[in-house]
Amino acid sequence: MQDDRVNEIDLLRFLAALSVVFFHYSFRGYAADSLSVMPYPMLAPVSKYGYFGVELFFMISGFVILMTAASGSLRGFIVSRIVRLYPAFWACCTITFVITIAVGAPRYFASFGQYLANMTMLSGFFNVPSIDGVYWSLFVEIRFYLMVAVLLTFGMIEKAQIFIVGWIICSILLEIFPVERLQTLLITEYSPYFAAGATYFLIWKNGFSAARIATISTAWGLAVYQSLRGLKGFVAHFHTDMNGWIVAMIVTTFFVVMLLVALRRTGLFGRTRWLLLGSLTYPLYLLHQHIGYIVFNAAYPAINKHLLFWGTIMAVVALAHAVHVLIEKPISSPMKAALNRLSDRVQRLALRSN
Repeated sequence: MQDDRVNEIDLLRFLAALSVVFFHYSFRGYAADSLSVMPYPMLAPVSKYGYFGVELFFMISGFVILMTAASGSLRGFIVSRIVRLYPAFWACCTITFVITIAVGAPRYFASFGQYLANMTMLSGFFNVPSIDGVYWSLFVEIRFYLMVAVLLTFGMIEKAQIFIVGWIICSILLEIFPVERLQTLLITEYSPYFAAGATYFLIWKNGFSAARIATISTAWGLAVYQSLRGLKGFVAHFHTDMNGWIVAMIVTTFFVVMLLVALRRTGLFGRTRWLLLGSLTYPLYLLHQHIGYIVFNAAYPAINKHLLFWGTIMAVVALAHAVHVLIEKPISSPMKAALNRLSDRVQRLALRSN
C-alpha cells in the first residue's frame, strides 16, 4: 500500500548504486584487469571501498523481497519480480550490447548469441559470459528469490523467521566446515546481508523479539568476519592497502542505518519521497560499468579526465532516467496485466485437465 512505502529505501538504493559507480570508474577499472586506461587517483583512496554498495543492495533486497512476499501469493511474487527486473534489463542489456559491438573493440566484444543468452537473465547459470560484469549480482539475487519462492510454494512465508535463523546457522557451520555446493546453494557469502534485511522487515512490521535481536547480532558478526577475511584477496588482486577498521565500520553502518529504518527512526529522510532517485538505481547499476570503461578507453587522454569522468557519470544517470521513463514506466503495467491474464489461463487449463 502507498502508506507502507519505505521512503528511505529509495535513497539507500541510489547511494549504494552511486558508490558502485565511483568504485568502478575511479578505482576498479584502472587498478586491475586492464578494463580502463583512465586513472582517477584523487578519489581512489575512498572509492575503493565502494564495492560494499553491493552488500547494501543485498541487505535492502532482503527487506524488500520479504515485504513483497508477505502476502503469501506465489503468483503475485513471481509476476512482481518479472515486471520489476526484465523491462529495464532488456533495455540496458541491448544498449550495452550495441555500444560494445560499435565501439568496444578491442577490449570489449560480444556475440549475438551471447546477447540472446544474456537477455534471459539466466546466462550466469549456464556459464555464458555476461554482456556487463555487474550482472553477477543479479544471479545472486535470483538464487535468493528462489529461496523465497520455495517458502511461498509450501505456504511457509509466515514462518520466515525460522528459515532465517536456520540460514544463518547453516552459514556459520559452512564457514567452519566448507562444502562448496552447499555454500553456493545457500549464498553463504552474502547470506548475513539478505538475512539481516529480511529480519529488519519483520522488525519494521511486527517489532522486536529476542530471536530477531539475536539474528541481527549474529548476522552482523558474520558479515564483519567475512568482509575482513575477504580483504586479503582484494588487496592481492588490486595491489592496494585496505583498512580493516574502515571495512568493519562500513558494514556496521549498514546494520545501524537499516535498524533505524526498521524502527522508523529516520526522521526527515523517512518522510521525504525519494522516488526519482529510486527509479534511477536499477538502470544506472546495469548501464554504467562497461559503457563507462568503453567511453574512457575511447576518449582518454584526448579529453580532460575530470571532464570525462564527471561527464560520463552525468551521461549514464541521464541514460538511466531515459530507460525508466521510456521503457519501465510504459511497459510495467501492461506487462503485469498480461502476465496475470496468462496465469489465469494456465490455471483454468490445469483445472479443466483435472
